[in-house]
Formats: sequence, structure tokens, C-alpha cells
Amino acid sequence: MMSKYIFRAVFLGLFGSALMSCTEEPAAKKSKPYTGPLEEINDVQILYSEMGLLKVKMKTPLQYKYQSNDRVYPKTVNIEFYGPDQQIETTLRADSGRYVQAQNYYRVMGNVVVVNKKKNQELYTPELNWNPTTKKVYTEKKVKILSKNSNERLEGVGLDTDQTFSHYFIRKTSGVFRMSGSGN
Repeated sequence: MMSKYIFRAVFLGLFGSALMSCTEEPAAKKSKPYTGPLEEINDVQILYSEMGLLKVKMKTPLQYKYQSNDRVYPKTVNIEFYGPDQQIETTLRADSGRYVQAQNYYRVMGNVVVVNKKKNQELYTPELNWNPTTKKVYTEKKVKILSKNSNERLEGVGLDTDQTFSHYFIRKTSGVFRMSGSGN
């Protein structure tokens, strides 16, 4: 009989301890907020116009749009800049690009080639930025400009230009070019 009571006491003790050691499920771990793209768009074409005239056309096979309204173009970016006569004045090609909403600028990266059709010039650089509000294009990276008409080559670091690449300023220049002077 005593063993019956001992057995019950031990059983109740073990059962009670087991119940007390049970706790609620741990609170769900705080998950990190999602930072990936909200949208994925294929075969993108973006047009910019002013007063009804087309100024810029951008084409790319893929765009990701994020919560911040930033956009990433992970594949080839092709841009055409139009003059007042609606003819293409300049083309741009890059491996990838992005749009940063907060600062309102576009950046293209990787094997950037700009062709100014009017001046018959080509510009090569690893990266270019474009601000659609100021219509300025700039970079802090190396640039090389080849003039097909004169066989001049201008190189340097840093570039500032307008969106048609008609007038440019290279900050630190070097290269092979002709100097017009007093006629010796």
C-alpha cells in the first residue's frame, strides 16, 4: 500500500514538473523586412518628352522596381537622345543601369559607349550619370573620346556634359589632339 502512495507521489511529482517545464512556443522571430524587388518588368521602353517633343528613349530587357521607387536595369541599357528636329543625335549603350528616386538620377555602368552622330565622336567610360531635371551627364571615372573626323583621341578622368553630348568638359585631360594656333 505504501508503494502505491509512493508510486502516485513520484508520478504526480514527475507529471507536475513536466507541466511546469512546458512553456509557450517562443515568440516568432522577427523577420527581416523584404528588400527585394516589388515588380519585375520585361521589355521596358521609357520615353521622356518636353513640350510634346521626344527627348530621350530608353530600352532595356528587364527592370526591377523597389519599395523606394528605385529601379534597377540588370541587363543591357540602350538610350537615344533626340534633337529639336526629332532626329537621334546621340546613342548610349551600357551593360546595366539604375534609377535612384531620392536623388532623381540615372546611372549606367559597364562598357558604356556614347556615340554623338552630329560630331561623329564616340565616348567610352565604365560609368555615366544623368540627371533628367538638369539635363546634365557626368562621371568621376576615366573617359576616352575618339573623334572619327580628325582622328583625335582625348582621355581623362571626370566628365561634365549636356544630355546630347554636344558640349563637354573633361576635368583631368590627356590625349592626342590638334591645337590650332598662330600658324607655325
